[in-house]
Amino acid sequence: MKFRFKGRQNALAQAFLLSLTSSGAFAAPSSAPLEYASASELSAMMVSNELTSVALVQHFITRIADLDKQGPTLNAIIEMNSQALDIAAAMDEERAQGKIRGPLHGIPVLLKDNFNTADNMQTSAGSLAMVGQPAAQDAFTVKQLRDAGAILLGKANMSEWSGMRDLSLPLGWSGRGGQGKNPHVLSESTCGSSSGSAAAVAAGLAPLALGTETNGSISCPASANGVVGVKPTLGLFSRSGIVPITRLQDTPGTMTRTVRDAALLFNVMQGVDASDSATADAPTGVDYTALLSSEALQGKRIGYPVAYTGSHATVLNPSLEMLAAMATLEEQGATLVPLTVRLPDIDDYINGLMGAMKHELPEYLASRQGLPIDSLQALIDFNQANPVDDSFGQQTLEAINASALSRQESSTLLATISQNFKDAIDEQVREHNLDALFAEADGFSQFSAATAGYPAITLPSGMSDDATPTSVTFYGQQWSEPQLFAMAYSYEQASMELRHPGFKE
Repeated sequence: MKFRFKGRQNALAQAFLLSLTSSGAFAAPSSAPLEYASASELSAMMVSNELTSVALVQHFITRIADLDKQGPTLNAIIEMNSQALDIAAAMDEERAQGKIRGPLHGIPVLLKDNFNTADNMQTSAGSLAMVGQPAAQDAFTVKQLRDAGAILLGKANMSEWSGMRDLSLPLGWSGRGGQGKNPHVLSESTCGSSSGSAAAVAAGLAPLALGTETNGSISCPASANGVVGVKPTLGLFSRSGIVPITRLQDTPGTMTRTVRDAALLFNVMQGVDASDSATADAPTGVDYTALLSSEALQGKRIGYPVAYTGSHATVLNPSLEMLAAMATLEEQGATLVPLTVRLPDIDDYINGLMGAMKHELPEYLASRQGLPIDSLQALIDFNQANPVDDSFGQQTLEAINASALSRQESSTLLATISQNFKDAIDEQVREHNLDALFAEADGFSQFSAATAGYPAITLPSGMSDDATPTSVTFYGQQWSEPQLFAMAYSYEQASMELRHPGFKE
């Protein structure tokens, strides 16, 4: 839910988002060619019989044991899938028989711990109160991954209840998984709430991971951990079988190290789900790799904010990394358009989210059997009876339980705010004839895209003076993912700013 701000970023931006809410170094194990290979590269190795899925899964199991549970102890993984090697063997057998399901056949993927999986793994949203009988059915998107031949390697740690246990808790912490660490600098924040998914991909614990975003929970950890995070248009992916804040804002998304790998996941995860009405109008059958080209920025008009007006008015001072990214865009043939962006009012946004969660979380709990809790009040009582840390509270959960907003009042409030942000983005695109908008991690732009329910692709732009990654974000209008993927890919290929972590103290 919250963005991580560096000292050079504007204090007003920090206040804006907060309203929502011994020296040394560890050395990584000796580098092997598999850790940081893309899914595309790994798939090609399998096609040429240079690699089996069993060998790949075993490689990641060993690496997770070395880095996540020992050494720097990243705490990015909350649980491993005990069936992963068996599934990998089955995928190898299918391949030997000539049955190849697609480019994700035999490729490991991690899931944020709020995706239902009908196997031996828990789905707990990071909460000890949710440890019990596993889910009876896969989430819709999880079934899509299985059908595509992907191997569920395990569940990734996350900010407990997607940050909604208590907005003052450290980002990346959960009662079940502990405090996640940033693999670049272990003392720095992973951001949240899809913290483990981003940290794991950055650290080479898996090539692919899924996260979810309500507002900032993909873009912020992608930025903090230096990976590619893609939040789709609301409704492109199903939310069925995912622990909710609210379907009015929630969406699954992807964490990868390359833009192409994210596009491959999008090819698999699109589709209409009868249980999620928001998917009814979404485009289907799209090949999100089709437009990927190193020349995709040629002739594009891209707007970038230089100032914001409204209740949080501010003038932006671009970082050196942002200036370098802008220069790259221009070198690739794009025309940059400076924008003064209107920020709509966000009064009661968090209250709207809390009111919506009060009504939607109990519905999710009713779909699960064999858990210690069956209601919000039971969750609060469980946490009181089983404190993980006396200094860690649950004020936000208590506020959610006490919310007096009806479902309709919450829906109306959030829909109005969302429409205002849609209008603000559409206005810029129309007025300046833009193909996309572009910003660094200033908080405002990423928040705007999320609140509007519009797509955003966050990807690395370099490294700051404190050895943590910096990022930029391409965002645009509803269903503009194919064009955003193309522009992000062109920037990625020209800039080559992905940096592997050093696991520094």
